[in-house]
Amino acid sequence: MSFQIGLFLFLLLEAAAVYCAVLAVRHARTPQGSVAWVAFLLAAPYVAVPAFLFLGSFHFEGYLTGRRDSDEVISGLKTFKEKFPPRIEDNAGIYAALEKIGDIPVGSGNDMDLLIDGQETFSAIFDAIAAAQDYVLVQSYIINDDKVGGRLRDVLLDRARNRVKVRLIYDAVGCIKLPKPYLDSLSAGGVEVVNAHARGGPKSRFQINFRNHRKTVVVDGKVGFTGGLNMGDEYMGENPKFGLWRDTHARLTGPVVQQLQLIFVEDWHWATKESLIASLNWDIEVADANRDGVMLATGPGDVFDTGSFYFCSLINAATSRLWIASPYFVPETDILTCLKLAAMRGVDVKVLTPEVVDHQIPWLAALAYFDEVMEAGVEVWRYNEGFMHQKVILVDDMISSIGTTNLDNRSCRLNFEETAIVFGEETAEKTAAMFEADFKRSFRLTQSVSDRNFKQRHGAPLARLFSPLL
Repeated sequence: MSFQIGLFLFLLLEAAAVYCAVLAVRHARTPQGSVAWVAFLLAAPYVAVPAFLFLGSFHFEGYLTGRRDSDEVISGLKTFKEKFPPRIEDNAGIYAALEKIGDIPVGSGNDMDLLIDGQETFSAIFDAIAAAQDYVLVQSYIINDDKVGGRLRDVLLDRARNRVKVRLIYDAVGCIKLPKPYLDSLSAGGVEVVNAHARGGPKSRFQINFRNHRKTVVVDGKVGFTGGLNMGDEYMGENPKFGLWRDTHARLTGPVVQQLQLIFVEDWHWATKESLIASLNWDIEVADANRDGVMLATGPGDVFDTGSFYFCSLINAATSRLWIASPYFVPETDILTCLKLAAMRGVDVKVLTPEVVDHQIPWLAALAYFDEVMEAGVEVWRYNEGFMHQKVILVDDMISSIGTTNLDNRSCRLNFEETAIVFGEETAEKTAAMFEADFKRSFRLTQSVSDRNFKQRHGAPLARLFSPLL
């Protein structure tokens, strides 16, 4: 009898693996993703079937944006370029591409200040929130109940007590360790707190694939912040595992703040079905620097793979210099091809990644890609003074991009992300100086995978097989 039960369970598991494999073939966005899932499911069903239940969703249907629900916003976007026409005519091609990717116009009147590491970033954010007069919008993938998280809670509660409208979006996966009393204290103090996937989200309760990885702060519709830093002490370099933490955030002024605000409105609408359009400030203040810029939001709800399009468009725009900083380097095929071709065209392509291990499998997978890009002429630099978590791109002497998007499959296809892109030589010069300081704390990789230890030599190609799933 026990043998029959065991056989029945085995056949049931095999049937489940075949069924999941069929779903993977039908719905995965790339052939590589389909092959990876099918091989995993058929070779190791005991592990792969549960993994597929949690991670195997490929589409995020029904994401209705706030801009599509508001005639006022649609009308405003149509007249945006008339009010704030781009100043740099030579960039018409890249502007057109980014506008189609993000479904939002590039315009002038913007400025972006670099905020390097936790001290600068949190001081600027908390000072701006403390000065809020009308409302505060905050969104973070991770919020910890520690000193930084405590400062966030205290400043939000202070503003709420002073009759400032405060709204907070958090991601349930990123904030899985956040105690419920933390959120309860905010709600009790007048802060509107919303789980990013409270109402919409994946259809199955098993699905944790689609995460809102955005980090947003908007104060009174006048100043905005986005970048790599979540709300936690590790971003101040206080995690004993990682030590020093290298990251970059951006302080934004000008029309891009309203675009960042609109991204928040869309996420709020998705979670609550409530439109915030009428309750927010949409009177645009032009920054003195008056630079062209755009906020680009990408995610699995888009028709195209907008995360990959973002990387490919900037890579293809480079004519002399392309510097990329990302904590993870697991590029999908199109991005990998663009990077190699850029180096072959004679572009100075540098990729800055951390030597310190954060997540073991993506770190190993990156080693398998390094040999390939280095052979094409790409310089790989390994940051070795603590952990590096910034997501920054510099193109020539003109384009600076700072946001939340990692150079991996998850950011490009599965996460909701955002990035601020500003055009101008002065901003590019500051971004280049920041990169050069980071390169001094790094070493150029020359070692190939074949020269590494047994674990890395054999683990890297194996981890790469799973790159479509990472």
